[in-house]
Amino acid sequence: NFPQGTISDMVNDVSQGIAFICNNIIEFGGDPNKIYLMGQSAGAHVSACALLQQAVKESRGESISWSMSQINAYFGLSGGYNLLKLVDHFHGRGLYRSIFLSIMEGEKGMEQFSPEIIVQNPGISSAVSLLPRIILFHGTSDYSIPSHASKIFVNTLRKVGAQADLILYDGKTHTDLFLQDPLRGGKDELFDYLIGFIHANDKEALAKDAMAPPRRRFVPEILLRLAGKVSPF
Repeated sequence: NFPQGTISDMVNDVSQGIAFICNNIIEFGGDPNKIYLMGQSAGAHVSACALLQQAVKESRGESISWSMSQINAYFGLSGGYNLLKLVDHFHGRGLYRSIFLSIMEGEKGMEQFSPEIIVQNPGISSAVSLLPRIILFHGTSDYSIPSHASKIFVNTLRKVGAQADLILYDGKTHTDLFLQDPLRGGKDELFDYLIGFIHANDKEALAKDAMAPPRRRFVPEILLRLAGKVSPF
């Protein structure tokens, strides 16, 4: 994390983490054919950068520690994918431009680490063709990173030939989908979608999912609403 590391360090850390999973999943009882990559907010941005960086390396025949073919799909939740379009927005919300530029290694870094910009480079079209299916999720009431950030990225990906989809959740904020909703228990739209997607071709798993007991509530609603009022996100 900043200031111990900047954006290139973060992307490399994520890539190393993915490599560890891809190369060791069997030892931990996992299925090497069911590896999915997901990130939320800054994690969505950094993991998208790691994915693209890996695709470029692979397309150029460079030495790699994991392969794009090992990733079944990428899920991006409430992410921002064009830093040049977000820097002023972040500044207005308290992440001041000077600090943001330090994290992103200057003006040049903001372009270099903006997936939306990267995929439009005609010189990496072969890398784009290696990308797994990309599905982005965003709440329409997200004021930390507005949902149009995901809309534009999906449209850009489609224009360059990548397989990309967008799912919007009406009235959801930056943290609702991964924090408040799971704590509420009961039906969880995002969780149900992810499980349904991952288990789509596994009848046994789908049958178990259907028999799962209702999810219990972990936090009283009044506390979740209070948290929503005081949260900076």
